[in-house]
Amino acid sequence: MNKGNICPILLRAFRDKRGQTLVEYALILAFISVVAISVLIALGGQVKTVFTTITSQLAISQNGGPSSAPSGHGG
Repeated sequence: MNKGNICPILLRAFRDKRGQTLVEYALILAFISVVAISVLIALGGQVKTVFTTITSQLAISQNGGPSSAPSGHGG
């Protein structure tokens, strides 16, 4: 292949926009994934605490604990 054949091929490749959109969407998806994973790692302990609290409160209310007892403010 000589230089005369390489230039038109390169120009055609740089002008072709079909694959460019796919690459852009892939980069955006990768960025969003990295951000989401980072947020989940950073907030993981807090989320676990919230779910643990919810689970324990549900267990207390099902077992007839203080939160399910009548308040005594009846008429």
